[in-house]
Amino acid sequence: MPDYPTTKPPTVDYFKVPRRLWRIMKKHLPVEVPPSRAGGRRRIGNRAVLNGIWYVLWTGCQWKAVQRTWFGASRSVLHERFQTWQEQGIWDKVFQALVKFYRRAQQIQWRWQAIDSRACAAPLGGSATGKNPTARAKLGSKIHILVDQRGAPLAIDISGANQHDTWSVPNLVFHSAVKRPGSEQHFCADKGYDYNAVRQVIEREGYTSHGHRLRFFESLKA
Repeated sequence: MPDYPTTKPPTVDYFKVPRRLWRIMKKHLPVEVPPSRAGGRRRIGNRAVLNGIWYVLWTGCQWKAVQRTWFGASRSVLHERFQTWQEQGIWDKVFQALVKFYRRAQQIQWRWQAIDSRACAAPLGGSATGKNPTARAKLGSKIHILVDQRGAPLAIDISGANQHDTWSVPNLVFHSAVKRPGSEQHFCADKGYDYNAVRQVIEREGYTSHGHRLRFFESLKA
């Protein structure tokens, strides 16, 4: 098997956000409130909460699987802070900052890009949910992602599970976290995106269109 370029580090500390990333991310988190002189329970710090969220996202475990002793924060605190920061738009800012960091540190591989999506359950509902036609119409969402040649995300879009994949293409192409250069770029997708409307969008944006995702992986051998 040939070795493909990847953005995954050789070793990952699932319990702690790397220091370089923490220095970037903390700039976008809410200012921490100092303890009140009147007493009361001290608010859990952003670093501890972020470490807990980092662990959940890396391992894919349920929030209720996290033990308080691991990060000094209960699972309810981690989930509440995660949702609050989402509502405040903080994760969008963090994502943009990290993509810019990746561009500086590793250089984005623009020549080949790929798009895909996955459906996930969303039993509590929300604005970006819909009835999943493949799961007995249960509420769900779709995560759409555009990646560079290494597989690093450049744009993310969330939609209802009942939305067709093709509808997300303009959002991903037009709202990349960083500005695309004018160099040669190839756009790869599977047959679910094989529609004239999609081809018109990506060709208008200067991409060379490829009808199947396998060509994206074949390009990595070159």
